[in-house]
Amino acid sequence: MIDPKALAGRFPSDFMFGVATASYQIEGAAREDGRKPSIWDAFSHMPGRTFNGDSGDIACDHYHRLDQDLDLIKELGVETYRFSIAWPRIIPDGRGPINEAGLDFYDRLIDGCKERGIKTNATLYHWDLPLTLAGDGGWAARSTAYAFQRYAQTVMKRLGDRLDMVATFNEPWCIVWLSHLYGVHAPGEKSIDAALAALHTMNLAHGLGVEAIRQEAPDVPVGIVCNHQAIEPASDRAEDMAAVERAFQFHNACFFDPMLKGEYPADFMAAYGERMPEIEDGDLQTINQKLDWWGLNYYRPMRIAHDGSPDAAFPAARETAPVNNVLTDIGWEVYAPSLGKLIKQLYDRYDLPDMYITENGACYNMEPVDGVVDDAPRTEYLSEHISVCADVIDAGIPLKGYYAWSLMDNFEWAEGYRMRFGLVHVDYETQERTIKDSGKWYKALAETFGTTETEAA
Repeated sequence: MIDPKALAGRFPSDFMFGVATASYQIEGAAREDGRKPSIWDAFSHMPGRTFNGDSGDIACDHYHRLDQDLDLIKELGVETYRFSIAWPRIIPDGRGPINEAGLDFYDRLIDGCKERGIKTNATLYHWDLPLTLAGDGGWAARSTAYAFQRYAQTVMKRLGDRLDMVATFNEPWCIVWLSHLYGVHAPGEKSIDAALAALHTMNLAHGLGVEAIRQEAPDVPVGIVCNHQAIEPASDRAEDMAAVERAFQFHNACFFDPMLKGEYPADFMAAYGERMPEIEDGDLQTINQKLDWWGLNYYRPMRIAHDGSPDAAFPAARETAPVNNVLTDIGWEVYAPSLGKLIKQLYDRYDLPDMYITENGACYNMEPVDGVVDDAPRTEYLSEHISVCADVIDAGIPLKGYYAWSLMDNFEWAEGYRMRFGLVHVDYETQERTIKDSGKWYKALAETFGTTETEAA
């Protein structure tokens, strides 16, 4: 484990350390103050969709414990807080009347951060699509892109004067593939056609959203948060290396190519062009918006081999077993070098602006013993990956900040409450918060950072 003060000394003086959360995972108050259901409210109440039938009905009760949780962020010594805004609180039906009580809550959140000297980084969409829009086809319907545009305008008109940064979307890969092709997340589709429709709608919504943000709050830096896959070949054989390129196009480039180049990747379109929804005149120009920053969420590598079976669809790649035998409690491989490799690969491939690690963390399910949560493996994970971030900066990449996932244990989507990623332990029966040893380590890092002592180190 790396000493936090020594690690802090490797970063430039303008680097930011923060923590991240998402609305449906922590807020609760699912039926209060005008909020209506999202697709995750519906999905999580369907039998067999989440572990133990868990839902975000109460979650961490953050909606009612806002000041306590903001004090907790302040206590951790971080400079910035990344959170998401719940569309069903702001425009409960996705389109139509605006819910002032929902905007009031985020007024309190942002003002509370400002009062505590914490910078705000808001994500407009972290998966809680208003359920009413699902009746129109959800992300598979082009109309949802325009509903998102109005939602972005509404939020930024009210809150943009106090936001330090904003992102349109969190993890397009999950919105498209995990939710519409693999069926793991809401709405639980398993259809390549639905996924391809969602792909273009979401990309279009991003472009429209960037325009809306700049119209309403031109001084707020705007970006997007992606969980691009760190794709590692199973071997150095030519067929596996070719599979890696196909997998890169499928998992990563189908988002970044239209956003940054104004086109979909060639091999991807050769495979799926005839099944894509209509790409109307001007769509690609709308999607191709200049970004002020972008965020990368990273947890583990994806190891890929060529899939030679006759019925294998593009990218004709299959996932293989982890190489490193260190796994987190959710079963994910721990391998920090892939983080640095992915970042360098993306900067080699694209003309990218400043970046942030917007999520990084590990699932370990230790419980408190006499008021102490000894989660040394999480601290080890964080120290290894933050060290890679320092290496990336040394290599000349404009990495400007790091957000640990997550501030506290929360509703982990299909995994319910059994998987814990927090720096702070949450007892879901009592809602008691306990800072874990990893949180104390991160606090020492964040508080040391930027001090005279660190800069002299």
